Amino acid sequence: MEAAPFDIVIERGTVVTDGSSRDAAVAIRGGRIEALVDPGEATQLAAARRIDASGRLVMPGGVDPHCHVGIAVGAYTTLDDYASASLAALAGGTTTIVDFAIPATQGGDPLAALDERLALAAQSRCDYAQHGCITSAGIDVAATVRALAERGLRTIKLFTTYRGILMVETDTIEAVMTALRDVGGLAYVHAEANDLVEAAQREADAAGRIDAGGHAGTRPEDAEERAVADVLAAAERTGAPVYFVHQSTPGAIELVTRARRRGVAAFTESCPHYLTLDDGRYRGEHPERYVCCPPLRSRATVDALADRAVQGLVHAVGSDNCCYDTRQKTERADDVREMPNGLPGVETRLPIVFNRFVASGRMAPERFVAMVSTNPARLNGLYPRKGTISAGADADIAILDPRETRTVVIDNLHMPTDYTPYEGQSVTGWPTTVISGGVVVVDEGRLLDPGPVGRFVPASPIEADAVPSEE
Repeated sequence: MEAAPFDIVIERGTVVTDGSSRDAAVAIRGGRIEALVDPGEATQLAAARRIDASGRLVMPGGVDPHCHVGIAVGAYTTLDDYASASLAALAGGTTTIVDFAIPATQGGDPLAALDERLALAAQSRCDYAQHGCITSAGIDVAATVRALAERGLRTIKLFTTYRGILMVETDTIEAVMTALRDVGGLAYVHAEANDLVEAAQREADAAGRIDAGGHAGTRPEDAEERAVADVLAAAERTGAPVYFVHQSTPGAIELVTRARRRGVAAFTESCPHYLTLDDGRYRGEHPERYVCCPPLRSRATVDALADRAVQGLVHAVGSDNCCYDTRQKTERADDVREMPNGLPGVETRLPIVFNRFVASGRMAPERFVAMVSTNPARLNGLYPRKGTISAGADADIAILDPRETRTVVIDNLHMPTDYTPYEGQSVTGWPTTVISGGVVVVDEGRLLDPGPVGRFVPASPIEADAVPSEE
């Protein structure tokens, strides 16, 4: 009996994973990758649709490990929801997003926060996972961590800053780390020493520089680096792994690198804006648009951070997507302690990073794939279902044209905001066709809404050696 045709065969492209690049065809059936075959065999495969990827890179769909969707902090809520954020993700080549189930009030119930997130996520167009979040010592940490793990969450976000809103003390961080260690989990830490941040903010206020234009001085580099050192010490005491979100300084990355050499399972994430944009934006026309925490750093710091990425010391790149618009950012631009912070970026994550590193010739495509897809999948317990092109993996694929150059313009993007931090930049390397769960959702540049088909992907236990040593 003749076998049924494949749903899709992608041929004549270069298949890129975190470990290799080779000419191969990808055969897809039933939402999964069924086989990779040599180019000469591809013509023998019957398929409902054939996609010619000549001259393009066929890579696993992006996994965004740090994506806030419809997040409410203080008086402000970002303007996206799961429908719009997931469509923007797909348009940019990201097929899985990881959001944060942050309790609405400090000390709130992390399980109730998860229920709220999952209800909202029913409208997602792409697959998704969730991080838990603990914001108070006033809960049974061990029981909460076990309950979250049973529901498919093995990563928990912790904050060392934002006193009275999200911040927890070192003893709570250690308790969470210990509980996560026992369930194959991983602590995700926003590391800034809050006392140094508050001191810098008081000084800025006294000097009349607490507005958006003075933001760079309100959260200094040493605040980030001291907090990273403190959390690494906690990881060593507990023997637990730790992941640092949005690292913005080479010093912070060096601390992680040295800890890894001592045997600590520590991991670094950075973001496209920290790897490309500098604090000169705070002296421009719209400084409020670039207020994020940590802030953008000096050009020398940005370039040194990028050097660490080239060396393989940045394990993952997340967007830290926070989709505010200019009106929201401007409302309290007089005081960065009150205004919403964060930048829209779920759609531009892959192109900005590809342009910065691969199109410039500084990084091999394999390392790019590791940072934007494979390592995030590994460090969220989603691999090998996500983050790879191999038999049995979900058919989540971005076909990227490494020569296509576009000028970034907000009117051509899909995020529900009136600005992008990369407006007017010429960027080379864009996904032209995207497949999510075996369905073509971007067809030669045209976004096709598949409807609310996104699935929650539960996390498997995360190995302490999920990302190999750089040595």
